[in-house]
Amino acid sequence: MKHNFGAGPGILPHEVLKQAAQAVVDFNGMGLSLLEISHRAPEFEAVLDEAVKLVKELLEVPEGYSVLFLQGGASTQFAMLPYNLLPADGKAAYVESGVWANKALKEAKFFGEVEVIATSKDSNFTYIPKDYTIPADAAYLHLTSNNTIYGTQLHEFPKSPIPMACDMSSDIFSRKINVADFGLIYAGAQKNMGPAGTTLVIVKDEILGKVDRKIPSMFNYKVHAENGSMYNTPPVFAIYVSMLTLRWVKSKGGVAALAQENKAKSRALYTEIDRNPLFKPVCAVEDRSDMNVCFVMENPELEKAFLKLCDDKDIVGIKGHRSVGGFRASIYNALPITSVHTLIDAMQEFQEKNK
Repeated sequence: MKHNFGAGPGILPHEVLKQAAQAVVDFNGMGLSLLEISHRAPEFEAVLDEAVKLVKELLEVPEGYSVLFLQGGASTQFAMLPYNLLPADGKAAYVESGVWANKALKEAKFFGEVEVIATSKDSNFTYIPKDYTIPADAAYLHLTSNNTIYGTQLHEFPKSPIPMACDMSSDIFSRKINVADFGLIYAGAQKNMGPAGTTLVIVKDEILGKVDRKIPSMFNYKVHAENGSMYNTPPVFAIYVSMLTLRWVKSKGGVAALAQENKAKSRALYTEIDRNPLFKPVCAVEDRSDMNVCFVMENPELEKAFLKLCDDKDIVGIKGHRSVGGFRASIYNALPITSVHTLIDAMQEFQEKNK
């Protein structure tokens, strides 16, 4: 068995992969592949309905919010969000906590004024900015809840006088959140929810339709909400696998139960990084991510040897992002704690060999 610490697309539950593979050959005993039936068929409409229902149930989405399954990844949301929410003569507030936050604010500048109210760029994003003032005259506040490249996570969301929009691509369904605190949440599926190909959007209905500009239908949240994510042909396979994954989340006891498991996994790995003299952490202790654990070696010349040891032990996907280097262990929901212990054992073995 491979121990998959890849940052994304990330690990999915084995039982989900088996069910999805069967659906590609024969979906629900129809004698047809899921990939070749109409998206208007009642069999697929039931899939989409269940996926939406599970999102609402697992995240306790209150009334007055629409749950959408769109396409284009979170990167499309970087533009779609200000397209729908930022007036041409208005401004939006952004917290710059990493590369993806930076990409998001760059897209927003096409639609109006962007005020970067806090940034950790000065330290190569090794901490989450704090103690900033949210401008009450901004259309919305944009946050990124987890930073996959740098291994930082927003553990407490601010109280905001304006609608909050948040990119939760890499930690959605990994912990409990209060959806009512947000105007809009978006997340690419390929970390904790499913395969690449669909993007979850949860949007408060009352914040839509407030900008004067004309918005093309495919970029208009209201159009997608009014059509139940079926304005155009949806990404049927990605939605189906996401639905299966959400069933799995529910079977595991829901988001709260998975949050406990995720905390146990990250705590075990950080404890070893702090203990082992060959390795060192890279970000502020209080901002350490429970999803992406980033660390480097005291002696970078040993990196290749450690990667070779990991490869020999079927540990894959831990090479760090090119902009940071070192190592990154992504410990998403579907990664069992046994894989984390396998990595810890490898770190301890490597220490013994390099005393």
